[in-house]
Amino acid sequence: MKIVRENRENQTALIKVTVEQADYAADVEKKLRDYKRKAQMPGFRPGMVPMSLINKMYRKGVVAETAYKLASDSCFDYIEKENIDYMGDVLPSDEQGAFDFDNNTDHDFIFELGLAPEVKIEFDPKEKLTRYNIKPADEMREGYRANYLNRYGKLVDVEAVTSDEALSVELNNGEIEVKDAYVGLISMSEEARKPFMGKKVGDQMIVNVNELYPTEQQRAAVLGVKAEELAEVKPEFNMVITQIRKFAAPELTEEFFKEAFPGGEVKSAEEFEKFIDKQIAAEMKSESDYIFANDLREFVIEKANLTLPEDFLKRWLLVINEGKYTMEEIEKDFEGFVQMMKWSTIQKHFVKENNITVTEEDMNNEAKALAAAQFAQYGMLNIGDEMLTNYAKQILANKQEANKVLDKLYERKVLDVIEPMVGVSKKSVNSDDLAKVLEKAAAKKAKK
Repeated sequence: MKIVRENRENQTALIKVTVEQADYAADVEKKLRDYKRKAQMPGFRPGMVPMSLINKMYRKGVVAETAYKLASDSCFDYIEKENIDYMGDVLPSDEQGAFDFDNNTDHDFIFELGLAPEVKIEFDPKEKLTRYNIKPADEMREGYRANYLNRYGKLVDVEAVTSDEALSVELNNGEIEVKDAYVGLISMSEEARKPFMGKKVGDQMIVNVNELYPTEQQRAAVLGVKAEELAEVKPEFNMVITQIRKFAAPELTEEFFKEAFPGGEVKSAEEFEKFIDKQIAAEMKSESDYIFANDLREFVIEKANLTLPEDFLKRWLLVINEGKYTMEEIEKDFEGFVQMMKWSTIQKHFVKENNITVTEEDMNNEAKALAAAQFAQYGMLNIGDEMLTNYAKQILANKQEANKVLDKLYERKVLDVIEPMVGVSKKSVNSDDLAKVLEKAAAKKAKK
């Protein structure tokens, strides 16, 4: 077997593998004998089909299959032995000629691969990135506090409609009477709410149910009729308000602390305010870390100034997606793909250079943190370690989710290695100022 490598322009290389008859003859004969042993044809006893007939029917296909497998395996062995760093996957070359398995005994297979660029980055400490210390505005803190309290809020009776209350009403149009219907002002526009403002329990008003309940499903459910019967219903109803309730946040009482913090970690109003500040600080740090990681990635990608075998990668994307996308569709989103591949190449470089590894313990801890964050979205902040461990196992049992966790950990460790090499300045900003900074950065990026 002969292997020849030829580097081409645009960071590609061709690997030509010549498979000779001596390389595949023994395997071919073995497969054909196996075919003969299993062959069943009319006029012949099992296993007694003449070898000449077996050769006529199967030899060409077996030679093609065996020779290609030998060529493919040898190509990958050569790539590994020569330590060739390539991108995407190995593809059959467009220069591959036609095969003649009837007359030739030696067969040439030509493979193409896109060569990965070498990563060389020299950092200048004078070039600084900014890490933001985000200070929440007072409005943000109040909003966070209100949102947290609202998780434990309840509907309470009020005397009159003032904004977005929930109403219980009676409806009657002379033909249909509904004793207990719900009207939620919170889902209405300000204009639609106006007729209800100032109304009290016992007040009456004429309403159009088509406007009060915009969808057929709502109207049918409230009026107790089938959807197809709605056309026969007179839409004007007399409405009597029987109850007005408003959502109210809980008072900071002992009862609230026991419900919200069953572990006893918060027992007073003072401790609750400190808890809110701690939660906001954690969220702001998380957002700050996320912004800095994005900035650092973009900075390193620009600094590395890598050139990729883009024409090859486009063809590779077209091949592996097997007709799902046209070349025009691939071109449309290709710039984002290029940035992703550049960062992936940079990551591989730093992982190798710094012997970065991800352990099973790393995976478990990250999955537990992910589970805790998911619980926190629903206001469940005091989850026991046993439950987090069980949920972490479920996350990692899902191969796709486990790969996400693995990729996240490798990226984080790579960024941790790179950050000390880069000059970093710290700046305190409030959330409004940060939004302006990010908006300018996005506009600058769009111009590139």
